[in-house]
Amino acid sequence: MIIYNNFNYKRNVEEDNKKIFFSREELNLILRLYGRFVAAGQWRDYGISVLKNVSIFSIYKHTAECPIYIIEKKPSLFKKNGMYSIIAMDGRILKRGNDLSNVLNVFNSKLLKVVS
Repeated sequence: MIIYNNFNYKRNVEEDNKKIFFSREELNLILRLYGRFVAAGQWRDYGISVLKNVSIFSIYKHTAECPIYIIEKKPSLFKKNGMYSIIAMDGRILKRGNDLSNVLNVFNSKLLKVVS
């Protein structure tokens, strides 16, 4: 016969149901970058998904298409590969790390264009 301690069971259930969110500072960094690309005419729409183990910021070129980039926050990977990652449309991981501003630097070269 198994006896469950209700306190521990409730705490584990609450931890299991905990969802991951972007903080205000993280969203400020992402939305600042997003605004620059919208002003350049390269991006048009975005979506935010809050799931059990991951939070996702999806970036769209056109509203009716699949996202061209996904910025993902997965705290369970903090000690492994880094909890922030940028994933391209084809599934390639462009950059990964624990500092969001460094991870978002992958987009800086994409924003610059040579004008002659």
